[in-house]
Amino acid sequence: MRIISGGNFAPWFRIVLWATGIVIAAGSYFLLSGLAMFTGALVGMLVLATGTYAERANMLHLKPFDNSYKKARKSYEEKDEEQDKS
Repeated sequence: MRIISGGNFAPWFRIVLWATGIVIAAGSYFLLSGLAMFTGALVGMLVLATGTYAERANMLHLKPFDNSYKKARKSYEEKDEEQDKS
């Protein structure tokens, strides 16, 4: 099982992130109190937000975890070398 496939999180992992975030936030709210409740709810919301971000990126066909920037960097290096030769 791969966690990252095609430049984004795998569908099963996005669902796990989403569900885990809800469970952590709700569990913290109902079972804890004070600063522990706040910290737990904050961590749960961050996990939930990560899953939501990955799902929206998938719907828009974006690849936030792809290594395509390396290809772009190489293409700019090639252009700079050509300009330096001229």
